Formats: sequence, C-alpha cells, structure tokens
Amino acid sequence: MTALQSKMPKLIVVMAFDRDEEGELQPAFDPIEQQSEDRAIRAAKALAAKHAGVIAWSREANPTIGEYGEPTTLFLSGEVPDME
Repeated sequence: MTALQSKMPKLIVVMAFDRDEEGELQPAFDPIEQQSEDRAIRAAKALAAKHAGVIAWSREANPTIGEYGEPTTLFLSGEVPDME
C-alpha cells in the first residue's frame, strides 16, 4: 500500500434535522461540508439548540474512485435518523 492509498482525504459533514407535521425527522438543510473536525463540532453545537437533532461526522473518502471509510460521529445532539 502506498502512502497515497493509506491517507485518503476526509469528508467532514454537519447535518441538522427537524420534525415535519407527521413528526418524522427531515433534514433541515443539505449537508454542510466542513474544513476540519473542530469546525464541524463547533458548527453542530451552535445548531443544536435550534433543531430536533444535529450530527457532525467524518469519514475517509475518495469520491473520484468511490472509496469511503466507515463514518465516525464527532458530535450528536437530540434525535437523528439512522445513518446508512
């Protein structure tokens, strides 16, 4: 394995969810990509009081070849749907 293969870039995302009229969790907005895990955690904490649920997560990702690692939860508040 080369150094290039072993260190994939990270995809770092914050998502927020609100409940609709039926009480189902729906995304409050499109996922927001973040530049660092620290920034993602800060953004998620800032959103937590305004939404039913917020999650910040990261995973190693190389979208050009379709390779994705397992997601790691960085911050979780409230209720979020099961992530696939």
